[in-house]
Amino acid sequence: MAPIHVGCLVFNYQAIDVIGPCDLLNSASKKLMNGINRYTPVAADTIAKAPEFVFHHIGETLDPVHLLTSSVTLVPTTTADNAPELDILLVGGDSPAQSILPPKLQELIRRHVAAGKLLFTVCTGASVVAATGVLDGKNATVNNLEYNWVKKRYPKVKWTKEKKWIIDGNIWTGSGAVAGMDMVAHWIKENFGLDVLIQAGLSLDYEPRDVDGLFKVLPQRYDVEGNKISTHVFPE
Repeated sequence: MAPIHVGCLVFNYQAIDVIGPCDLLNSASKKLMNGINRYTPVAADTIAKAPEFVFHHIGETLDPVHLLTSSVTLVPTTTADNAPELDILLVGGDSPAQSILPPKLQELIRRHVAAGKLLFTVCTGASVVAATGVLDGKNATVNNLEYNWVKKRYPKVKWTKEKKWIIDGNIWTGSGAVAGMDMVAHWIKENFGLDVLIQAGLSLDYEPRDVDGLFKVLPQRYDVEGNKISTHVFPE
């Protein structure tokens, strides 16, 4: 299986919008599972199914960017001009009133979506993407606190807040920051299997919700040595 290249646009986004999904993807990776297997058994068939990810943090330039929250300063690993071919593009959320990206980052979003590649938006990342026009006519969601404001600003988008995330073709939009992690968890399960998601969640002590924001408890599980593992909650 070829590595999956994940691009994260670097601007003043809320830190967890991007770091959370990236950590979850990393926890679902073969590399991380092989590392965890040194300390506690991980089923060989789960490791075999796990993907590999390569992360690219894409800025307008390589200059450091001070993020919107947590006093984090991030240095891009590449620029829009030099970014490799991406399989996934992830866009976190800015303040909706300031959600206009530099032209080169906007154009990267447009090219990526036009090519049919997977786009994840988290929280107000949907308003960042809406400003590029690629959500026009699409079903999408956004953080519920900014929902009415964003809906008025981008009326060509079919906004809804009935679900924690919305899938419209190759565009997946998550509502709040943690709902974005739940959305990515669903993508992992659908593409690599529930066991890969369970192992990723165990690494983070994370229990994702389903699209309605509900927890569904799995039956009691055991590790490869027959030891009981505490029940975790995952969407079916």
